[in-house]
Amino acid sequence: MEIFKTQKELRNYLEKPRAEHKKIALVPTMGALHEGHLSLIQQAQQRADIVVCSIFVNPTQFNDPKDLEKYPRPIEQDIDLLQKQGCDVLFLPTVEEMYPDPEEQWHIDLGRLDQIWEGAQRPGHFQGVTQIVYKLFTLVNPNIACFGQKDFQQVMVIQRLIEIKTLNIQLVICPIIRSEEGLALSSRNTRLSEQGKKKALILYRTLSAVKQAFQENIALDKIQQLAENMIAAERDVDLEYFAISETRTLERADSIEPGKQYVAHIVAWIEGVRLIDNMLLND
Repeated sequence: MEIFKTQKELRNYLEKPRAEHKKIALVPTMGALHEGHLSLIQQAQQRADIVVCSIFVNPTQFNDPKDLEKYPRPIEQDIDLLQKQGCDVLFLPTVEEMYPDPEEQWHIDLGRLDQIWEGAQRPGHFQGVTQIVYKLFTLVNPNIACFGQKDFQQVMVIQRLIEIKTLNIQLVICPIIRSEEGLALSSRNTRLSEQGKKKALILYRTLSAVKQAFQENIALDKIQQLAENMIAAERDVDLEYFAISETRTLERADSIEPGKQYVAHIVAWIEGVRLIDNMLLND
């Protein structure tokens, strides 16, 4: 696996495969890699000739400096995992490399996509996400970009970025990877105790019950109550929000329209850790 720390090095390396019309896939990450990330690499390998994984803890998408500071950075372990997975290229830049101008301004009109749900809870977060992803897209110029369904709103934001900038990039949404018990794998899980991880299974149980109720055509307000009651019954789990939305706009669904896809998304706090999860309801 080739490891590059500067944009110039990576750009130069990619000139040859691009001239040979090889397909290039990009998997952007913030590191602390787990099976979920590795599944993105696997999906990329099935679709492209060269897979570029980036590891960069992007400061512009953090609202809380303490959260940025606490974000895990086990880089040696990450490199080992990528090498074992057979990744072709790792891009490992510094903050100064990606943001040489500290006064750099960025804003893209995402409509309400960056104002609701995660956008409302973390103002400016998705502007920071689109800022770094656009930098990476411009640098790598990939044919394919692989993102995980777990951060569903982020995926919809990236899709909107691709549309706004008219980029010729195929966005591949990769399924959530879960533990045998159903916990969605996440870098944040490492901050949970074993007991906390068991408590966190209530998110998956709730989403599974919601999906079954949805497919049985139970009214949306009753499904909402079902989800809230299930979370409330689990001690030391604090619900931040639960909602059922149409997948593209992510606006809360008041009714079900034939032909549209819907997603249930949930955020809860356990042991001071903010966990997110979702499930497609009519996939």
